Amino acid sequence: MKLYDAPVAPNPRRVRWVMAEKGITDIEVVQVSIPDSEHKSADYLAKAGLPQLPMLEMDDGAAVTESLAICRYLESRYPEPNLFGRTPEETAVIEMWTRRAEMLVATPFMLGVRLAHPAFAPLETPAPEVAEWNQKTAMNALKVLDRRLGESAFLATERITIADIVAVIGIDFARIVRLRPPEELAHLNRWLAAMRERPAAGV
Repeated sequence: MKLYDAPVAPNPRRVRWVMAEKGITDIEVVQVSIPDSEHKSADYLAKAGLPQLPMLEMDDGAAVTESLAICRYLESRYPEPNLFGRTPEETAVIEMWTRRAEMLVATPFMLGVRLAHPAFAPLETPAPEVAEWNQKTAMNALKVLDRRLGESAFLATERITIADIVAVIGIDFARIVRLRPPEELAHLNRWLAAMRERPAAGV
């Protein structure tokens, strides 16, 4: 298998983090340059169908994009440590918190960066007002995570899951525009420090 990757982008980092947590080392990683528009090349589009990263190309040539779809596939192929749930009940809770992490925090932060930071202007038309709205939305949603983390060591369960990975990568990406969680969100900041100390955080 081959993982088509871009080091700065947050969605490919989700897959790299999952691979690191699971100790997956038998997948070839192919770097794709977004600034050079390699993800829009005819060869790449012929495999991926869309100019999206990451992409996992399987041994039979089939390709999967969408970071969470790739992570779910890796979970099925490399089931330990478990990141998506062991029972139907646990799986449902993890899915709930993963969707909350993505919709309330990760996606608004990503838009808040991409539509505001000058480095992304060649790739995407800047929209400062839209970026500011998304930044404020995500910062406000951090309170939801903080309340939850006052009850649990991690977002969905008492161990790390895909929900934590999605959330921390979204929060980390916001540092590009100098956004950081307020100090008063003590539970969130405790969790954030613990997540950043994990070996997988360096991928």
